[in-house]
Amino acid sequence: MNEADRRLLRQSRVRLVGELQVAALWDALLNRELFTPDMIEDIQRAGSGSRRDQARQLITDLETRGSQALPLFISCLEDTGQETLASLLRTSRQTAKQDPEAIRPLNLKPVVLGPVSLKPKELRGAKQDPSRPSQGKLAPVVLGPEELWPAKLRPEVLRPEAPRPVDIGSGGFSEICAQDRAKGNADLAYVLNADPCGHCLIINNVNFCHESGLRTRTGSSIDCERMQQRFHLLHFMVDVKCNLAAKQMVQALVELARRDHSALDCCVVVILSHGCQASHLQFPGAVYGMDGYPVSVERIVNIFNGTGCPSLGGKPKLFFIQACGGEQKDQGFEVASTSPEDRTPDSDPEPDATPFQEGPVTVDQPDAVSSLPTPSDILVSYSTFPGFVSWRDTKSGSWYIETLDSIFEQWAHCEDLQTLLLRVANAVSVKGVYKQIPGCFNFLRKKLFFKT
Repeated sequence: MNEADRRLLRQSRVRLVGELQVAALWDALLNRELFTPDMIEDIQRAGSGSRRDQARQLITDLETRGSQALPLFISCLEDTGQETLASLLRTSRQTAKQDPEAIRPLNLKPVVLGPVSLKPKELRGAKQDPSRPSQGKLAPVVLGPEELWPAKLRPEVLRPEAPRPVDIGSGGFSEICAQDRAKGNADLAYVLNADPCGHCLIINNVNFCHESGLRTRTGSSIDCERMQQRFHLLHFMVDVKCNLAAKQMVQALVELARRDHSALDCCVVVILSHGCQASHLQFPGAVYGMDGYPVSVERIVNIFNGTGCPSLGGKPKLFFIQACGGEQKDQGFEVASTSPEDRTPDSDPEPDATPFQEGPVTVDQPDAVSSLPTPSDILVSYSTFPGFVSWRDTKSGSWYIETLDSIFEQWAHCEDLQTLLLRVANAVSVKGVYKQIPGCFNFLRKKLFFKT
């Protein structure tokens, strides 16, 4: 789907979710081959299965269905008598073609409200004159698009806190004691006493069908072996599945979620595949099945929510995604060198990139966000920042998995997961000519120390 159609669909999202009669659409969507029967079943099971949840998932998935998805969808609306919505989309689409600026977001600048006597710069740095009586704690209010808010006022949901660097070799006794105290305190750290600790599912997609246009992921088997051995040493029951189609991936994840985890303390999912950007509400990105169909990371995570996996309630659920976030190649910028170049002369890095390219991620409509439960006890670790490629060496495996395994081997016995991932991000960021930096969405409520 091109960017103009995608933007139009997102602008119309609230009205479509509110008015779309999805039950009448299934046959029309199948007849026009906009979705497969399996995809329709997945949409019908979205969320609670309500009309609004189905409509919301349908609109989200529609963005991944190719350049003709929107006109075909409009035809389906006409076929099922939903002329009002069809006319809305058709007219808006024609207007956008004639005047591309018509559907672009307004270039609004944030307006800072505060004491009249203070200029915007003074609002950020003004200090209270002790000789004057206090007028209360007045904070400036920022009006404008969220992406233009000053950084200090943005919610820090996607950024892990930046703790002091921990290095057992030189960090001192106080840091070691702090980690030990956290491990033994159930209020500060998850309790991982079970042995085995939990299930670990690794999905390793190496070979893809010819029609998908996706290349063989040479070197991924090395990543798979590393993760299999690492999580076995961390006391997990490891199950490896290779070259799964999108539907088979979902089926394997659902089967894992439906197991009884009552006697276990944690669950891990590792996915090694090609990837792309995808429309999302909470977790960006998607990973491809060997058949070339994407499965969104958001959908993967939501399989393990309180409804789909009640026996993991209150227990950490960890997802490690080695896949591209898009097609952009990060050239980086010059900084003082902190480590020698570690790319070996005979290395052969290649991206887990795909021809599929989504547009810029925008803030979802309030309707879509308000109905989703806040995720908890979940951490999703991505091999790369959304929108950029993730590099994999055909001889030694991916940068991310190789580094993750090495860091876990050295530090998992004494450091919590978030600190380990900070080490991984730092180590990967200095590799190669093109740059890559892993990141994570952290909704864990406590520190997590692996059982070693």
